[in-house]
Amino acid sequence: MDEYQKEQFNALSMVRKHLASISAPERLKLSNALTDYLLFRDKVNTFLAGHFAQICTQKCYQSKLSACCSREGIITFFADVVVNAIVSEKLQIETLLTVLKKTNEGFKCIYLGEKGCLWRIKPIVCEMFLCDQAIKAVFDEKPHAHEEWKSLEQERKLFTWPDQ
Repeated sequence: MDEYQKEQFNALSMVRKHLASISAPERLKLSNALTDYLLFRDKVNTFLAGHFAQICTQKCYQSKLSACCSREGIITFFADVVVNAIVSEKLQIETLLTVLKKTNEGFKCIYLGEKGCLWRIKPIVCEMFLCDQAIKAVFDEKPHAHEEWKSLEQERKLFTWPDQ
């Protein structure tokens, strides 16, 4: 396990341990606090699926050229870990912990599996990453989509600025 994986493993283990130590009502309160954020993430997912899924899957994921899923290239904020742990099933968390224990000999993100990202709710940095080629291909053809994306980027700040 390299330093990146240790850091990821420790953060996820700490969150899992804390969530196991709190009462069901406290956990429900945390889950309920995520409602607006998860609605925002649904909007982002819908936007990306409607405008970028085909180009990103074909140009990057299938061709293995993706810069967004490079080895140790993602930045996970502690809030990403907490959100993912709250909405994930026990087995999903165990899968993440197991993969973090393995040596990553490839050039891709440790969390990238055969069917895509292993996180239930991807880190916000990953979700909101669009490469220049994809941006040009989509936004040149669909300027209205560019305006929608700018709006989503502004909305993201409601959840990710340091005071949020």
